[in-house]
Amino acid sequence: MGVSAHTYRPYPLLMPPPESSRLLKMIGCMQDDILIEKTFVPEQCARAVQVGDYVRYHYIGTFPDGKKFDSSYDRGTTYNVFVGKKQLIEGMDKALVGMCVNERSLVKIPPQLAYGKQGYGTIIPPDAILHFDVLLLDVWNPDDGVQTNTYHTPPVCSRKVEVSDFVRYHYNGTLLDGTLFDSSHTRMRTYDTYVGIGWLIAGMDQGLLGMCVGERRIITMPPSLGYGENGDGSDIPGQASLVFDVVLLDLHNPRDGITVTNQQVPESCTRTSVAGDFVRYHYNGSLLDGTFFDSSYSRNRTYDTYVGQGYVIAGMDEGLIGVCVGEKRTITIPPHLAYGEEGTGSKIPGSAVLVFDVHIIDFHNPADSTVVTVTSKPEECDVHTKKGDFVKYHYNASLMDGTPIDSTYNYGKTYNIVLGANQVVPGMEDGLMDMCVGEKRHLVIPPHLGYGERGVTGEVPGSAVLVFDIELVEMEEGLPEGYMFIWNEDVSPDLFAEMDKNEDKVVEPSEFTDYILQQVNDGKGRLAPGFDPYRIIDNMFSNQDRDGDGKITEAEFKLKADESAAHDEL
Repeated sequence: MGVSAHTYRPYPLLMPPPESSRLLKMIGCMQDDILIEKTFVPEQCARAVQVGDYVRYHYIGTFPDGKKFDSSYDRGTTYNVFVGKKQLIEGMDKALVGMCVNERSLVKIPPQLAYGKQGYGTIIPPDAILHFDVLLLDVWNPDDGVQTNTYHTPPVCSRKVEVSDFVRYHYNGTLLDGTLFDSSHTRMRTYDTYVGIGWLIAGMDQGLLGMCVGERRIITMPPSLGYGENGDGSDIPGQASLVFDVVLLDLHNPRDGITVTNQQVPESCTRTSVAGDFVRYHYNGSLLDGTFFDSSYSRNRTYDTYVGQGYVIAGMDEGLIGVCVGEKRTITIPPHLAYGEEGTGSKIPGSAVLVFDVHIIDFHNPADSTVVTVTSKPEECDVHTKKGDFVKYHYNASLMDGTPIDSTYNYGKTYNIVLGANQVVPGMEDGLMDMCVGEKRHLVIPPHLGYGERGVTGEVPGSAVLVFDIELVEMEEGLPEGYMFIWNEDVSPDLFAEMDKNEDKVVEPSEFTDYILQQVNDGKGRLAPGFDPYRIIDNMFSNQDRDGDGKITEAEFKLKADESAAHDEL
């Protein structure tokens, strides 16, 4: 080993001067060979120095009396050299063989294995015994390549890193002795890069290949595949082996499309979604390493959107095409089809692959009509419902995912309406038309024929497709369109006189009401079923009271359409 001729700063000795009796014994043992006292041995020794290896180590050189003649610490740099190639004094060449990184030894070298009878200038006198306190920091061989040691393998690995992939990973970077020089964890952001195309040091380019997302491995590389002879100019010294503790968080290729997996398709799927449909779905969103970033479940409401029209990220737009109501699928989306290099600035980092676990609740198209399926029909069915009929029916109502909404059976009574009178949602009007008493139907009603975008607070979500199972229990034929009262018999020619009970030549509201109700009770006339009869009669009276004075004169009184037509409304 060469000795520097620099002027040294004072440096505290790491060993006290040996006692004279001990020194005599040591010299007696050192006539032919070195003496090594190991002062620290690491618990693990993955590799011991062999002849031909390149090492980096610190040392303090002293004479037996404790006087220091040299120190690498004083120069602020390790001593770097090949072992066994006569680049060191013979005693040190022998002492380094078999040492482990972080091992510390006191090496005592006799003169014939050091500087002999000649000494070294004014620094080392002739026949000097030399003591070296040696700490080994690094060892590698010119034949070394990248070494990888996987210490955690994820249970599922659908894909491994290949050349030209883009990866996101965390790492701790240390020297071979464990000295930390860099960490992505301290910066709280991943290192994001392409692999295998020269964007990384060669050892990392090689060491990342074959990794799975979630895998943890130790990547060890010699300086020729790291920062070489000069290091990085700051934290990494020249000729340093590097050790990276890496966890892979994300992996994609710019050529990737979306991936759809883990499909759970319901047994009945009469239709799959197409571009232009409006979809309601729940989702859990996570990064590829499982880090959660969003969920519709946490907001207790579905995500509702048109698909195939650019309302959502491109990958989701594509992933929601071809789904069935009730289907569950996992959609994996590369960043160029999601939030790109910038991410969202908070929960989603740049260049992140996204994983959505999706559950399709329902979908419809704005052009959809009510889907009516007859599930049961009586053998005799001569009378069918039509507009104006008064119908009584039972129903069970639910959402497309089976969530119950309401049921008339819970109340023990039917729901009663007049068809065509806008007393129910349009889809129900459609579903009750042309139906027989005793018939049962299954109705699927799109939201624009149901409760629309707003839904019903606390009962029906906005934009929800509705499902009704209905049974027609009873029906009463309605009046012709536009009529609220008709005559079942020919109209009396003395109609006004019959109404004018007190013969004062005017018909009062009470006289009019009593007369119409009497005709209905006698079966001579009929009011439109399903409406308040008094409101109908009041409206009829108002139509006849043309001057609005609260009474009807004979001049005002006439039939609605044709005074000579029978069976006509007043």
